This record gives sequence, C-alpha cells and structure tokens, in this order.
Amino acid sequence: MAKEGGCLCGKIRISTEGEPINKMLCHCLDCHKISGSAFSSNVIVPAAGFKVLSGTPKTYSVVGDSGHEITSHFCGDCGSTLWRIGKISDFNPILKAGVIDDPDFFNKDAKPIIELYSHRRVDWVKEIPGVTQT
Repeated sequence: MAKEGGCLCGKIRISTEGEPINKMLCHCLDCHKISGSAFSSNVIVPAAGFKVLSGTPKTYSVVGDSGHEITSHFCGDCGSTLWRIGKISDFNPILKAGVIDDPDFFNKDAKPIIELYSHRRVDWVKEIPGVTQT
C-alpha cells in the first residue's frame, strides 16, 4: 500500500510504495542543520515506488560527510525538507520520516535499524540497543 506525505504547508505531496530499503537515525552535521535538532529520522525508499504527486520542490546540493554530493529536495514556501538523494543511498530517496502523514509511521515503518555518524551523537541522546552504529 502506498504511503503519502508532504511538506508543512501542503504544497508538495509525495507517495512511496514498497518496503523500505533502510531505516536510520543520522547524526551528521547536515542533518543537524536540516532538522534543527540533534539527529534526523530517515527511511530510504525504492526509487521505483517514489513519486511527487503535486508541487515542485526546490533543490540544494552539497558535498556531505560521506564525501559525495547529496541533494536535498524541499518546499520553497514552508522550507520543509522532504527527501535527500545521492550516491550514499544508491540514488534511492532518503525520506525524512516526519513528512509521512501517518503519525504511526515512526512505529510501523521507520523504527531505526542503524545510526549513522554515531560518533557525532550528542551526549544526552542514548545509543539505541540492538541498532548498528556507524
């Protein structure tokens, strides 16, 4: 079943279908800035099942902590980052989990199995037991 989501103002709507490829928390410096928080919750989804339903996101590309270019796709009106894409995910969209409409998505489909850049985890955020640390 397809999952839908969108930006805060609703001008950009997305849909994804298929099982997530990976589910992670990321502590990289980009995710600190993008999320305005200590980490971001992300789900890599298959490119074949991902589509933009409405709106046209703006893009911004940087060389990330991986050393490779990564492009953020965000709403030019409300500023919400919806997904990122680059070599690090084999060019499959890295969805920001909070953009999916279903508030239970975090429990059902976005529970992390890996923490990226865990060496940058802030002291007051605890390691998740059983989750792979990189």
